Amino acid sequence: MTISNEIINKKWVLKERPIGMAKKSDFELQEEQMGGISENEIILKNKFISFDPTQRGWLNDAPGYLPPVQIDEVVRAMGVGEVVESKNDQYQVGDLVIGFTGWQTYNKTVPSDAGRFRKLSDKFPIPTTLNVLGATGITAYYGMVELGQVKEGMNVLVSGAAGATGSVAAQIAKLNGCNVIGIAGGESKCSWLKNDCGLDEVIDYKNSNVADELKTKAKNGIDLFFDNVGGEILESALNHINLNAKVLLCGGISGYNSTEPLPGPRNLMNLVIRRATIEGFLVMDYLPNSQKALEQLEEYLENNQLKHQEDILTGIENCPDALNRLFTGKNIGKQLVEV
Repeated sequence: MTISNEIINKKWVLKERPIGMAKKSDFELQEEQMGGISENEIILKNKFISFDPTQRGWLNDAPGYLPPVQIDEVVRAMGVGEVVESKNDQYQVGDLVIGFTGWQTYNKTVPSDAGRFRKLSDKFPIPTTLNVLGATGITAYYGMVELGQVKEGMNVLVSGAAGATGSVAAQIAKLNGCNVIGIAGGESKCSWLKNDCGLDEVIDYKNSNVADELKTKAKNGIDLFFDNVGGEILESALNHINLNAKVLLCGGISGYNSTEPLPGPRNLMNLVIRRATIEGFLVMDYLPNSQKALEQLEEYLENNQLKHQEDILTGIENCPDALNRLFTGKNIGKQLVEV
């Protein structure tokens, strides 16, 4: 049955490049008639949209690992949709699909590796799929297991530890027998990390001095630092790295809304003195071969070994607010919009 000609799509497009924190006026909510589909195309009715700090970087007119979102283009985002019409033999009406759906109610696309599309089972709830089993969980797995090579007895520090990526990374380290310190903002987040996720130590950067706290809570040094924040927290951590330590740069949320480049850590010589390595990585490099990570993460979930939280706003009109919640600290765990 052809329904595409009857579909009205609501979509958020970029109208102005944000300066500092994104404003609602930087975007515009538009409506359009979807129109018919061509051979190999599908139409997804989007159910949930994922929000991650990296989306703020995609709004800048600057080179990156993905092209910047263009003016009048739908804002890029991962999400999950249900196939409502298909001219593609690999996708049937009713299939759930994860991929770059964008900030919109429907998405017409030719599924391909470029869009990172894959079909989902109904084994886990969609919010869990976009959280632990989505790009954030896969990031945590490959960062900790493949790059960090976590093993029993290691001293691990995770910044942004209550976030979608950080919380999974910290728990994977615990499951591998590590001593884990998490840095997060606010009493409730730190309490969740300590009492529910089982971290050994937590540091509340909003209500204490991270540099001072590390002097006692990292008294045995840091063998692996999984950094999602950058800035002053990165500098403080480098003061405590052990011999042959690894520093993994997953993100730098402290600078995503800055109008001027943040000053770099002043103690990079510690990497030389401690013969440590520092490395940046992107989940995009691992998504095409993510099955290993997904299998392990599913096993953890089935055994109730991974705690997770989703922060869900309802309605497509809330997309700009959902993005900014990542930077104000209002969100708890994975930020989503239920379309």
